[in-house]
Amino acid sequence: MTPPRLADLSLGPGLPLGPDLSPGLSLGPGAGGCPSPCAGGGRAGQDVVPYLADPSTTLLAHGIGSQHDLPISPFYAFAGAFAALFVSFLALGLLWSTSRFRGARSGLALPVRLQRVADAPATRTTLRGLGLTAALALLLHLLLGPDDPARNPAPGAVYVLLWVGLVPASLLLGPVWRLVNPLRTLHRLAVAPRRRAPHRPLTDRPLTDRPLPARLGQWPAAVGLFGFTWLELVSPDPASTTTLLIALGCFVVGQLALAARYGEKWFAAGDPFEAYSDLLARLSPLGRRTDGRLVLRNPFHGLDATPERPGLVAVVCVLLGSTAYDGYSDNPSWINAIQTSPLGRTPTATLGLLGSIALVAALYCLCAAATRLVSGPHPRPLTAFAHSLVPIALGYLVAHYFSLLVTEGPRTVIMAVGTDNASEPLPPLGPGGLAALQVIAVVTGHVLGVIAAHDRSVRLFPPAKAVAGQLPLLALMITYTIGGLSLLLN
Repeated sequence: MTPPRLADLSLGPGLPLGPDLSPGLSLGPGAGGCPSPCAGGGRAGQDVVPYLADPSTTLLAHGIGSQHDLPISPFYAFAGAFAALFVSFLALGLLWSTSRFRGARSGLALPVRLQRVADAPATRTTLRGLGLTAALALLLHLLLGPDDPARNPAPGAVYVLLWVGLVPASLLLGPVWRLVNPLRTLHRLAVAPRRRAPHRPLTDRPLTDRPLPARLGQWPAAVGLFGFTWLELVSPDPASTTTLLIALGCFVVGQLALAARYGEKWFAAGDPFEAYSDLLARLSPLGRRTDGRLVLRNPFHGLDATPERPGLVAVVCVLLGSTAYDGYSDNPSWINAIQTSPLGRTPTATLGLLGSIALVAALYCLCAAATRLVSGPHPRPLTAFAHSLVPIALGYLVAHYFSLLVTEGPRTVIMAVGTDNASEPLPPLGPGGLAALQVIAVVTGHVLGVIAAHDRSVRLFPPAKAVAGQLPLLALMITYTIGGLSLLLN
């Protein structure tokens, strides 16, 4: 029995199709898009030009709930969100006058035995071996498997297990991709013979000794993240094995070539998945102190330790902007604009993705400028509060991709192990529970962002200006909240 596709099961993550929706239509411009709420002939969809779904693109359809799926009215959703933000802001201003987060200096040390096991060469080698094995399995499925995502687990492995699965893995275990990254392993295997070569002359120094420009920061990772989100949300056939082979081939060659020039340290700055995993791992209860000890910590301490590197704002804005674009890409008016654009579907969708990211970045830059105007100059106004956007990005990721992971993730594993007679995994939450989870995730992310920004503000600015300097940040949080909830209600 051929497993049903996600587009045949749901309008968003786990939300069942209504009686007037046709699963045979795919109107979204993203990774297959989602069936339009108006595809069944509703008034709002009369101007939309439908086209038949491509089986290779409907697999990865996903979105978020619509207005009729929410268990509460839009008024109460917005009112509750605003109340949570204002109460948090007022309480912090009255009760939180000094910085409480200590970054990488904090944490309760875990037993030495546990750290020895975690840091043992055998453990690290095993993890690298698992990552390399998974990469080889993915390559074999792309080369030898059918070009049909309903029967080939490769697209699901890339877009679900890797992209979405890194969220809970990094939150629970820390920066796991750094440990299993198959490109790191391939680079180490490539340079190992040269490192062991005896009596190497000085003129034969490896290219890995070249320093990585400090001004580069995480800009390469931001560019890589944009490339991946473009592949998922904009490219004409993202689930095609040919598309994935070309994209992964270019990515692997480029990453290994740059690692050959700059050394293994390149991956920390230039690998988008490492930057993605490391950023989310800042909110993990597991971390490292400055002395190298493995510790249990308050996630806010880890978030406070986020390095203020060039490109950090760009990485977070790509995450926020691409998720926002994915949320409105199945809006009937946007679908109609793409299908009727004289530029063509792909260029228009690319401009939409760029515009969404640019809007998120512009709002943050305006907020940073206003903070400098209210509280006084600061040497790094852009990166000083960028860490406060990480919980917001996490909230959007949870709201947007939770059901995709818990439904398509197991199905991908079932296909990979060849279990044809296994029952299809069902969404763990009904429409009402899922919608509540989405609203809670978005609002909680913004409240955590307010807390992180307040602690940084009282550390950087004098007490008389610390609270006033947060007003632009509060306005930014409210703006992002309006945008996030509007996507849920759209």
